[in-house]
Amino acid sequence: MNQTIHGLMARKSIRAYTDEPIPAAVKDAILLAAVNAPTAGNQQLYTIIDVTAPALKAQLAETCDHQPFIATAQMVLVFCADCRKWYEAFRATGCEPRDPGVGDLLLAVSDATIAAQNAVVAAESLGIGSCYIGDIMENREAHQQLLHLPRWVFPCCMLVFGYPTRQQHERPKPTRADMRHIVHENAYRDMDAAELQQLFAPKAAARPYAEWMQAFCNRKYNSDFSREMTRSVAAYLADFAPSDDP
Repeated sequence: MNQTIHGLMARKSIRAYTDEPIPAAVKDAILLAAVNAPTAGNQQLYTIIDVTAPALKAQLAETCDHQPFIATAQMVLVFCADCRKWYEAFRATGCEPRDPGVGDLLLAVSDATIAAQNAVVAAESLGIGSCYIGDIMENREAHQQLLHLPRWVFPCCMLVFGYPTRQQHERPKPTRADMRHIVHENAYRDMDAAELQQLFAPKAAARPYAEWMQAFCNRKYNSDFSREMTRSVAAYLADFAPSDDP
């Protein structure tokens, strides 16, 4: 196993950081890795918002499901799927572009998250921990206002970075599912209840599987924050609905 693959296998989410600042040159290297990620048609259908204001970090810590560690992170980046900048460039040069649609949005989300993962890998190679914050997709109205997001710009993920505490360094990485359940050859394969239990039961550890599954369903899938994410994303999607405007 080479160093790159070893780093990918070892990487885990870090939610507690030391007070050590990230040097400007290191931050620039992480951002440079991000913007050199694979991208559809070399369009770079994303914009990265570098959150440096402590007050804004504190607000995001609250609006992103009340997670205080966001406010203490040394670096906070919001990756936005950006369908606006090309549209505006087309208009500015006399083109007659159609309005962006959901297909454009999904392509832009792919571009943005690929760039985000490049940032994660670069940071890991430099000894800097990171954590994805999916909650940036919630609270549409608040996040649009906080980040001044115009139409056709969607905050699809946020990353927070910092040097891990010793406890975080030593904390074991949660095990991933057995590959035979995740990798399907040539076509999707529906799994029956028995195989689904083989897939998910290791996550339950010593707890009875059905009891653990019920608790997880209530805590995650049926939670208030999950319902809010669905509402909020649906509201963002309305920006990409077909328009009758000329």
